Amino acid sequence: MGRGMERLADRTRAHDGSRLRATPSLTAASSRLPKYREIGNTLMEAILAGDYSPGSYLPSESALMKRFGVSRVTIRLALNMLREASLIVGHQGKGYFVCTLQAVQDLGRLQGFGELMAPLGVETRSEVLSAGIVPAPGDAAAALNLKRGEDLVKIRRIRIAAQEPMSIDVSYFPLVIGQKLLQLDLPNMDIFALIENQLGIEIGFADITMTVIPVEADTSRLLNVKEGDVVIRTERLTYDASGKPIDYEHLFVRPDCHQFKIRVPRW
Repeated sequence: MGRGMERLADRTRAHDGSRLRATPSLTAASSRLPKYREIGNTLMEAILAGDYSPGSYLPSESALMKRFGVSRVTIRLALNMLREASLIVGHQGKGYFVCTLQAVQDLGRLQGFGELMAPLGVETRSEVLSAGIVPAPGDAAAALNLKRGEDLVKIRRIRIAAQEPMSIDVSYFPLVIGQKLLQLDLPNMDIFALIENQLGIEIGFADITMTVIPVEADTSRLLNVKEGDVVIRTERLTYDASGKPIDYEHLFVRPDCHQFKIRVPRW
């Protein structure tokens, strides 16, 4: 299920503001899909919109059967869609538990945030905290082959999926790239996509280092992480196809919202 997933039914809230009612006003497009997919997509939209928050339970199978007017088999097929998207977990005797949304990062691929979330059918956006020209700090200058204190562009953003803050990205760019990025749609587009599609620069590869660090007060507030907990700090230096460094970043991500995987050969 990608980001282009059809919106299959209007979501309506019950009087208590927390439950979703089935409605007869399904679109013509939805009527062409199997019933379990209509129901699965409707429930998925409700979860991603926050109608069922992480840590809560979905209504029981019996309640869903009554709400949508279908058999238990149909409901179980719909719920299986949500399990495959890692949105729920079945607990025997208790029902279906709503999981924290997780981005799965394949360390063998270089992907932007929107690309990570696309398999879940999740819309992403950024809140730009600051963006402008600053003197290069020592680590960014060394990474981008600049002189310390030389002007570069710094962009600091919160990355958000389904209204949930997932990471803070602090990015540094040489002026020739960064000044152009400042004029583009930073809230709604991945910077990788902007570099490739708007600036016409082919991205080659990146060097990545990951550490676990105690969360600082400002990061704790922005990511809804308790003070004293930890975040995963990723340092990423991205190069263009010719091997020139173009993007130096510090990414601070919530451990509960990210999984990391890599295939490692024996030899």
